[in-house]
Amino acid sequence: MIGSLHPLDLLIIAAYLTAVIYIGKRAASAAKSEEGFFLAGRKLGKIYQFFMTFGNATEPQGAVSTASFVYQQGVSGVWLSFQTVFMNPYFWFMNTWFRRVRLVTVSDLFEDRFGSRGLSRFYALFQILVACIYLGFGNVVAYKIASSLVVKPDATWTAADRSSVEGYRELKRLEKQVVAGTLPADAQVRLDTLRDRNVRGELHSYITMLNDLMFYACFTIVVGAYIVMGGMGAAAVNEALQGILIIIFSLLLIPTGMHAIGGWSELAHKVPAKMFELFGNSGANQFSIWGLLAILLVSLVQIHGLSHNMGIYGSAKNEFAARFGGVGGAYLKRVMIILWAFAGLIAIALFSGPDVLADPDSVWGAMSNKLLGPGLIGLMLAGVLAGTMSTLAAKALAISSLFVRNIYRHINPDMTQTQGVQAARFTIIGVLIMGGISAWLMGSFFSIVNLVLTVNVPFGASVLLIFFWRRLTAASVWCSVVLSALVILGLPWNASKVTAISTAPSLVITSLDYAGKPVAVYWEKVVRINPADPASAMKGEGRFNLENWILGKAGLDVASYSINKRLAAQFYFDGLFPFCVLILVSLITPRTEQARVDQFYGKMKTPVGDTPELEEAGMAATRRNPGRFDDTKLFPKTSWEFARWTREDAVGFLGCCAVSATIVFVFIGLLKWAAP
Repeated sequence: MIGSLHPLDLLIIAAYLTAVIYIGKRAASAAKSEEGFFLAGRKLGKIYQFFMTFGNATEPQGAVSTASFVYQQGVSGVWLSFQTVFMNPYFWFMNTWFRRVRLVTVSDLFEDRFGSRGLSRFYALFQILVACIYLGFGNVVAYKIASSLVVKPDATWTAADRSSVEGYRELKRLEKQVVAGTLPADAQVRLDTLRDRNVRGELHSYITMLNDLMFYACFTIVVGAYIVMGGMGAAAVNEALQGILIIIFSLLLIPTGMHAIGGWSELAHKVPAKMFELFGNSGANQFSIWGLLAILLVSLVQIHGLSHNMGIYGSAKNEFAARFGGVGGAYLKRVMIILWAFAGLIAIALFSGPDVLADPDSVWGAMSNKLLGPGLIGLMLAGVLAGTMSTLAAKALAISSLFVRNIYRHINPDMTQTQGVQAARFTIIGVLIMGGISAWLMGSFFSIVNLVLTVNVPFGASVLLIFFWRRLTAASVWCSVVLSALVILGLPWNASKVTAISTAPSLVITSLDYAGKPVAVYWEKVVRINPADPASAMKGEGRFNLENWILGKAGLDVASYSINKRLAAQFYFDGLFPFCVLILVSLITPRTEQARVDQFYGKMKTPVGDTPELEEAGMAATRRNPGRFDDTKLFPKTSWEFARWTREDAVGFLGCCAVSATIVFVFIGLLKWAAP
């Protein structure tokens, strides 16, 4: 045995890895051209679109992070992922736009709309850097789960290992005394020291045998092997395999967990009532309605800038496949989120009191280790690996298409299709390696999720306006992307490297959360400069909340806000700032060439033909008369290109609204049934 892994578990994992390599080899024959490699020849129907969307959206990090947030702060923690249930009706339209634009990459969109190769290349370079974050996050999740399954026995602990675990247990004991009001006055200094060590990541509830660097290296090799061979075709088939495994691994912990705690009725006895509150209040460290709307806003903006949108929905054989398959796959994810939330509630019942986990991010792995027997642990780990690998593959594939088509082909325009596919394969390897390095440097789930939610906002706002506003200019996109990237990403994530900022007394202030613990106002965390000195000055680490600092300078008393009110303020700022820049700069800069704009919006209103012949005939008519659909504009003779809904638009949208409402009400009903 290796840690908690039985030979049967290892056999299941080996079988899965063999299967994905075989799938990549089988798909290699169809990946000879760039369109075949990047878009599977635009031949994917509703079923593949369903699994592509479900698989890409339902990566294991969603399960692990959702269970982690619920374990820490109750069901309201689910909103970081569950807020997307309100976005599904919007996807009924958005998926169509990415298919109807008839391009290969999102970078192509900037060249097609503005004639700007500079913007096209900048987007490609930006997304290559962003890919490190997404790929790193996926690697971290897989490692978190695997490491909690391969635990070092107590007898083999080193002195440092024992100090780490015992320090954690002492910290939890002292914090329990704080809540009970029985903490001795002379123990406060010790508590502060342990809290500082915990913030630094020096305390752990378990010691793993798994080396993170070796894990990331092996993970990268396997993912690279099958995606390099088969391209989008291999990714699509693996997404279908992942979809099945993701459902299995989402279900595994529910019946086993219920049995372990004594049944459904025991949830009410072992989990505090406040943990069942879906719409919590900010004072209880939960998401308020305003906080939910802030997260929804920033999610809606950033999703347009995702590099894999064009690859997934552009590979659909027609518009309905992109619509129905994409929305259906997204809805299945919302059902999975409910399962993950209940897994988090079960974790609260399992790991409380002296058994509470030091690292909430490991909750999924700890539950698997505690609840599942031989074979089931292997199946769980295979599901995690399948979900993570296929999702990372799709993202790596999108990045390779950006590099080949929007950077390398600009340098070498005479490159053949075969050379393009070869360059894409080398790019995939490089991107996956960067993702592994990124994972090695990453911190907590919450900080990563915060970054994932905002990293694509600068370009997401631009893509959204490209689809709707013909007055938008290339100059405004440049200004918005550069300024937004600085304010939302560059300065906040690098401020801690400037000593004058990280140690400024006015910036290292703290407030108390609902449990009485000190939390940083402007930083991800505040620690002592000298860990050994209880009287040491403090410094900020992690992300600097520049948005709230700006709002404070504008007159808002952000220091008095609760944790989640500050988070909501940050997201409102992040979601609205790029649009302000885009609109203001567009109104004072010259318009884009009229003929180019007319052709772009004429194409966006031309339905995709069900056959190649119909498609070519439709586009030929639009090229001759790009304004032939202008009578469908909702606001005639304006710069806004919103079109009146068709019957399919209206029926689909209303149907999606009904499904979203049903899912939310079922979730609320289940929580009320389970709560005290």
